[in-house]
Amino acid sequence: MENTSEKTIRLGKTDLSISMVGTGAWAWGDRMVWGFGRDYQEKDVKGAFDASLTSGINFFDTAEVYGQGRSERYLGAFIQEHLAKSDQELVSRDDLVIATKFMPYPWRLWKGTLIHALKNSLKRLQLGYVDLYQIHFPMPPFPVEVWAEALAEAVELGLTKSVGVSNYNEQQMRQADLTLMKHDIQLASNQVEYHLLNRKIELNGLLAACQELGITLIAYSPLAQGALTGKYTPENTPPGVRGRHYNRSYLTKIQPLLRVLRDIGHAHDGKSPAQVALNWVICKGAIPIPGAKNERQALENAGAAGWRLTEAEVAILDEASLSLSQK
Repeated sequence: MENTSEKTIRLGKTDLSISMVGTGAWAWGDRMVWGFGRDYQEKDVKGAFDASLTSGINFFDTAEVYGQGRSERYLGAFIQEHLAKSDQELVSRDDLVIATKFMPYPWRLWKGTLIHALKNSLKRLQLGYVDLYQIHFPMPPFPVEVWAEALAEAVELGLTKSVGVSNYNEQQMRQADLTLMKHDIQLASNQVEYHLLNRKIELNGLLAACQELGITLIAYSPLAQGALTGKYTPENTPPGVRGRHYNRSYLTKIQPLLRVLRDIGHAHDGKSPAQVALNWVICKGAIPIPGAKNERQALENAGAAGWRLTEAEVAILDEASLSLSQK
């Protein structure tokens, strides 16, 4: 196993240092996709937060739409509870990197709605500022430039330290970056879906463009909503809406890739398929933000950092996943 002492990476060209693996909080309060309230509760996601911190993860990503605001509320409550403790060894607010997102709904018809939405997010998070504020989707009716201008205003007002986008293609990302640079602000990140079963950003040039511009590629759903963990099989498909895509037929097709993940994990002191899949994302130069519903999942996610796949192993995974990746 190739060890590495690398624990953090610079977020874009900012002064912010983020852990090599983040924690995504989409499932914290979400009932429709993740089934919050059935097999996991608030105490479980609190365990995920605490375990993330003790494992060296300082980067948490949420959004105003996750759980209709519940994700932000939970994250904010967990942060405040943590900061209220007197133990001087605990992580301070300055060490945390908190990211959330603005959804440009079609009925948000003026630029000022972004600042209003950000202030509401800050209330739910119980914070005076966030470290990264992102546009969730490049949705009409406004062009990219309008929301980029609003992001610049958010920085100038001190409501966020840095700004990013999510689900932007290369052209949209470049345009947002150019608009921000007029205000001497650089785009810090682009958050997109990226994993062994979805490698579109390698083919369409987005990953290379991020590396060219010094923009951090944040990979959401890096475990393909659980499909790459190995816990789902053709006989045991994911519950709810996730099972519609990752169905019996699809899970049958990916079994050879899962066997490769297991074999490589065995060669790295018993790393799990999930940890190998996350490390592959890291080796590609992106920051994975897997979700964690509980302490166990958070600890497993954290175990994807601190070591590296070899170039040969990355190539093996590339080959094994090539025919499975969404075009």
